[in-house]
Amino acid sequence: MNAVCRFAIAAALMAAAAPAARAQQAQQPPATPPQQQGQKPEQKPEQKPEEAPKYEETVVVSASRTEEKLVNAPATMTVIGSQALESAPTQHFAELLRAVPGLNITQVSARDINITTRGATGTLATGQLALLDGRSLYQDFFGFVMWDFLPVNLGEIKQVEVIRGPASAVWGANALYGVVNVITKSPREMQGTTFTLGVGGFDRSTDTVDQAAGTLFYISGSHAQAVNDRWSYKISAGGYTQDALARPTGTIPCTRADVCGTTNPYPPFANTGTTQPKFDTRVDYDYPDGRKLSFAGGVSGTKGIMESGIGPFDINNGSVMGYGKVNYSQKGFRAAFFTNILDGDADNLLTRDVLGNPIRFTFKTKTFDFEASNVQSFQARHVVTYGGNLRYNKFDLSLAPLADSRTEGGAYIQDEIFLSKMFRWVVGGRLDRFDYLDSFVFSPRTTFMIKPEENQTFRVSYNRAYRSPSVVNNFLNVTIAEPIDLTPFAAVIPSLRGKTFPLAVGSVGNQHLKETTVDAFEVGYTGVINKHALISAAFYVNQTKNDILFTEDLTKRYNALNPPPGWIAAGLPVVLLTFIPGGLPAQFTYLNFGKTTQKGFELGVNSNVNDNVAAFANYSYQATPEPSGFALSELNLPPKNRFNAGFNFSRDRYLGDLSVSFTDSAFWQDVLDERYHGTTESYTLVNGGFGVKWAANRVTTSVKVFNLLNKQIQEHVFGDILKRQVVGELRVRF
Repeated sequence: MNAVCRFAIAAALMAAAAPAARAQQAQQPPATPPQQQGQKPEQKPEQKPEEAPKYEETVVVSASRTEEKLVNAPATMTVIGSQALESAPTQHFAELLRAVPGLNITQVSARDINITTRGATGTLATGQLALLDGRSLYQDFFGFVMWDFLPVNLGEIKQVEVIRGPASAVWGANALYGVVNVITKSPREMQGTTFTLGVGGFDRSTDTVDQAAGTLFYISGSHAQAVNDRWSYKISAGGYTQDALARPTGTIPCTRADVCGTTNPYPPFANTGTTQPKFDTRVDYDYPDGRKLSFAGGVSGTKGIMESGIGPFDINNGSVMGYGKVNYSQKGFRAAFFTNILDGDADNLLTRDVLGNPIRFTFKTKTFDFEASNVQSFQARHVVTYGGNLRYNKFDLSLAPLADSRTEGGAYIQDEIFLSKMFRWVVGGRLDRFDYLDSFVFSPRTTFMIKPEENQTFRVSYNRAYRSPSVVNNFLNVTIAEPIDLTPFAAVIPSLRGKTFPLAVGSVGNQHLKETTVDAFEVGYTGVINKHALISAAFYVNQTKNDILFTEDLTKRYNALNPPPGWIAAGLPVVLLTFIPGGLPAQFTYLNFGKTTQKGFELGVNSNVNDNVAAFANYSYQATPEPSGFALSELNLPPKNRFNAGFNFSRDRYLGDLSVSFTDSAFWQDVLDERYHGTTESYTLVNGGFGVKWAANRVTTSVKVFNLLNKQIQEHVFGDILKRQVVGELRVRF
């Protein structure tokens, strides 16, 4: 166990032993009327975890960057509350988000998960913006999210807000397909001391290989206290460690012979588990007049497999991400500054350079971001939100040595117009500037809302979102040795049977890339029925233009007139190259691809059956993407059908939950070449748990089971296999 992990676990134990303080619970504030939406809401006592959620009072901040009721949000949203957080079957965020309609999840290793809304996900998914209390978590050098760098524990999270659609009009770059905003509790909302310990194991035997069971362990602790009516603070720490999951063996499955070609075996490599320490702290100061100042900082580390387009990288011990943040708010005005600092390195387990050494990736980045926003109301009919940010990034990347820095900034404005009691119109937009793009990027938004009743809303909306090319997209520069099997040429030269040739293949960036844009059209409904059920429905059409895909540069191929380096020296005549149609690949790069249309619809219901039982069910359908100007084989294909259902209960000392998820088959082509492309089978995942409270509800013991039926689940054709996982958990509140 490395030093960072030992420090984090020791800090968790110290937090658990801190002096007890009386818990002050806090509830989400009710939505304010339009003429008061710029004012600081009054805090009310928080709901106890066992209480059923009040859907009509649920407040979100992510849709417009200001507080509003969920039913009034101008975008389709899902909120994950305290009950789902408490009963989560694993510590992975994937299991929190799996039940969200339209959200596609892939877990490809013990540490690596990827998330995309209303589109196919994959390795290094780059279209989903992730935030922690409004601070972006995506890695600027490539635009993807490393979810294990969240520095907080599940018990510190108040709610998770998911925008199920593009949101660049207020959030800017990388909110291409959607937004996940993790909102934590303030120190005053989580007063007291908590301690959580989990120990478990999981099956790793597959249809073809018997393996010993793997183990996992996690520990976390927090202490929060209001020193007086002005100062409050919290400190938390934790650690998570897990053995490697099972690797697939045998032949890579593929139901599309036209794309995959001949069947190929999975390449052998040493799979690894993960270790994830974390530490976080926050100090709040509340002014007498309602202003608020907050300081926060933390660090998190990781180790384990990260899948990529050139194969799996093993992130080494000591890879960490730290942050610091300052927030100031006064009524509707808010200003914030944060910095993200990343320092890590990884070795590729599959690809080698021309000297036979593993490809090594060292990455060091520094991000500095300042933003300000305000909310004002005019004439009792307009609620105007406006603001902007300036962001500067510093890079030191071994795979993109020419990438040094990037500056970006933008400003947005949105007006929610109350036309009448029944009709509202939201219109707004954002203008951004990147120093790597030739011009400004404009992201408009408009939503017309019909409200036949206060707790029901029909929406018709249009959004445009975008993703800027990352510095890796622009400046990647690496050469790998691709082993070419020479056996097919044995009919000409018998001595070539069983031999390979190390083909030098370059992977380079493209500094002429355009931004990827999505034009999103949606018709949706959100309503609270009889205060006991939240109903949602949405039909959408997303049109993606200039998608940035990693592909072979067909203009640069080795052939008889341009043989690969070392070809003749190896005793191979150039005439052999004439037997290969088009020649051998010499270079891969990033290119903009024409246009893709993605259609789908989502249906969902959350209901309080009674005071002790809550249930949910939802269904998502995604049609096969429709590319224009390029072949469908260039795209991952998402599962067409997804269904989720479940319930949780809490009565007296007892609590429990059970959920069922079905995910259709999918096609993957985002790892290396067609030898590694293939199909994952549809699967049904059953999770469940049961717990008992002791000592006046201060102690909770529970058993949580992931994949209760022990099905062999593979969420990406190149990913690990997920089998049954059983965890015993102890949670103590002082």
